[in-house]
Amino acid sequence: MQTRQLGEFKVSAIGLGCMNLSHAYGSPPTFEVAERLLLSALDAGVTLFDTAALYGFGVNETLVGKVLKPHRQKFTLASKCGMQGVDVAGDGKLVRVIDGRPETIKKTCEDSLRRLQTDVIDLYYLHRWDKRVPIEDSVGVLSDLVRKGHICSIGLSEVSATTLRKAHAVHPIAAVQTEYSLWTRNPEIAVLDACHALGVTFVAFSPVARAFLCGTLTDVGTLDAKDIRRGMPRFAPDHYAANLKLLPGYRAIADGLGCTPAQLALAWLLHRAPYIIPIPGTTNIAHLREDLGAADVRLSADVMSRLEGLINSSTVHGERYNAQSASEVDTEEFGDVKSGASLN
Repeated sequence: MQTRQLGEFKVSAIGLGCMNLSHAYGSPPTFEVAERLLLSALDAGVTLFDTAALYGFGVNETLVGKVLKPHRQKFTLASKCGMQGVDVAGDGKLVRVIDGRPETIKKTCEDSLRRLQTDVIDLYYLHRWDKRVPIEDSVGVLSDLVRKGHICSIGLSEVSATTLRKAHAVHPIAAVQTEYSLWTRNPEIAVLDACHALGVTFVAFSPVARAFLCGTLTDVGTLDAKDIRRGMPRFAPDHYAANLKLLPGYRAIADGLGCTPAQLALAWLLHRAPYIIPIPGTTNIAHLREDLGAADVRLSADVMSRLEGLINSSTVHGERYNAQSASEVDTEEFGDVKSGASLN
């Protein structure tokens, strides 16, 4: 497996997003299936595993900790705070809450260390910036956690270039994680340039567009009732029908290169800049191996241009988040996307 730099760590060029082993896309797999997937990823050379306190309200961290504890020295462990499940009503039912207060971050980190069965988390993200709390305060407590040895480095998720620079002035930021793929190009507005300028790694989540770029999800009506995509505008039937019209041309490019559509999506990200690391997620070992094969796909400048002209912010129908979710992120959702610009 090829490697890329992430802060002080050298990690596999393609990491593993662990979220869907416990959360978000309908019924999660059994423990045995999830265990096989995690261990298969490790055996295949994946050395970046990404989880969060939010995923399954701690269940995902518990899973990752239980399965990977015996192999802790073989990989870089990333998790997240600032958004987790809270018993707000006192009825035992957990609901998602964004809370970036220093005392909450400290407590969440303690809980994460226990669930992950580790003494230190290599990369700890602020999952969402709590806009009621100055970013300097949230990053300040994360800096304290670095000094205490509980975490090695700090990351931010779904933040703007302005917020990244404010945070970086308090403590060096190792990574920014945001959705990025051919059909979500918002990071090209400003965040990627800021990452390049500051020496920050960009970690791309949903790099195959929540399965759209795999070319296999042709009917959104088949999605599980609890699948988070049901609440995303791009997956609304009318928008999705329009988006499906982009796939024949996209598949033709993949066929011409002798790769799968999913591999093409990941290869595009790897070719965008050497400081970008995609973290696809899957519950299927065959899909895992397919994803990792993207590291061997070579794209010419002409192919890159064709892809970016075919699928971009102008040709994709629907916003990526609904109004509520969009209000919770701090990214540049609108602006001039620098399509095709060199980021190297």
